Amino acid sequence: MSSIQRRLSLGLIGTLLLVGLVLAQTSLWLFDLGLRRYLAKGLQSEAELLLGSLVRGASGLQLDEQRLNPAHQQPYSGRYFIIQLDDHPWRSRSLWDSELAMPAQVGLASGLLKGPGGQELLAWRGDYRRFGRQVRIAVAQDYTPVLESFRRIQWTGMALGVAGLALILALQRITVRRALRPLEDVRHQIAQLQQGQRSELDQRVPLELEPLVAQINHLLAHTEGTLMRSRNALGNLGHALKTPLAVLMSLTERDEIRAMPELRARLRDQLEQIEQRLGRELGRARMAGEALPGAHFDCAAELPSLLATLTMVHGSGLDLVWQAPEGLRLPWDREDLLELLGNLLDNACKWADSKVSLTISAEKEGYSLCVDDDGPGIAEGKREEVLSRGTRLDEQVAGHGLGLGIVRDIVDAWGGRMSLLDSPLGGLRVRVDLPPRSPAGKPA
Repeated sequence: MSSIQRRLSLGLIGTLLLVGLVLAQTSLWLFDLGLRRYLAKGLQSEAELLLGSLVRGASGLQLDEQRLNPAHQQPYSGRYFIIQLDDHPWRSRSLWDSELAMPAQVGLASGLLKGPGGQELLAWRGDYRRFGRQVRIAVAQDYTPVLESFRRIQWTGMALGVAGLALILALQRITVRRALRPLEDVRHQIAQLQQGQRSELDQRVPLELEPLVAQINHLLAHTEGTLMRSRNALGNLGHALKTPLAVLMSLTERDEIRAMPELRARLRDQLEQIEQRLGRELGRARMAGEALPGAHFDCAAELPSLLATLTMVHGSGLDLVWQAPEGLRLPWDREDLLELLGNLLDNACKWADSKVSLTISAEKEGYSLCVDDDGPGIAEGKREEVLSRGTRLDEQVAGHGLGLGIVRDIVDAWGGRMSLLDSPLGGLRVRVDLPPRSPAGKPA
């Protein structure tokens, strides 16, 4: 959800910045334009007063300084004028030794003019006739204080905008987090589905999520029903085929078959191969841990009952112990792990003298399952043969054969690795290394 919040925040920031800058600049531009037009009215009135200050004198037209604004007499006061009467100019004393350019057009100058002391001047020009003569008057006012005020307004507005943006982002984050909380809850429930902690999603969700949750629950129910029917069908098929195989195997014990040792041996060999292949293929086909995130394997809840069942089968004289970190849950289907551990422990019990040990550990590279027994073990040179073919070294003890083949199929399906080693108990150690699993249920 953080990526959604990040994209929404970035989108909101970009939008607010763009809109804020456009509105701020537009507002300042409109205010500046309105202020210039307002000041232009005052400059026009001042130019008309200057026109009235032109009077007839002994030497012709002259400027009556008594009528002038006192600011025009003070150097660099920010109020300036120039009057052009034919080729005779008058300049305000406030210009001192500086020059003021006559605006190129009548009315308010399109831009600011350079004034003395780095001042920015707002100028206005008027063309008149006085006593039959052409008169041009330009008046100017220092606009620098206004520009500095605009800059202060811009900085103040920027600070307020940043504070407002931070407040809006905080409120937006809270709002988005609350709005996305139902999605986060659904994501958490899906994670619980993958861990086997629930079988369906909670249907108490906002109206917008109800169709999605309903479809997911329907798919889960349909998949679970299909999986259950498949497993039941495979179990029924296995039982249905085992009976004819048992009948055929018993027929090999009849006298007329015993009278033909070569035929009897070939029949028993073929029937045993069919039985082994049937068991392996049914065991491989019933693995469905990837099809549906079913109940995962809780070591503390499942192992005691599994070992108790094996103790009943193989006798109470056999010491079966197990060890696993507290609270460890293996992220694979419960039924498949029972199949895997059941075969490993059953093989170990058949060969052990007095003790079988199961050790499960969680490591950085994944999970490790070790089954040890104190039996005769398997010679190192023959381990690969047993592991690859599922054969038995001793036909009198049905162990280290078909069971290991089924285990190998399950381990291969999970992307793991199985190896046969020397056990600290003196017999055989079967070690299964399983990789960690991603949230999607695949090997990481």
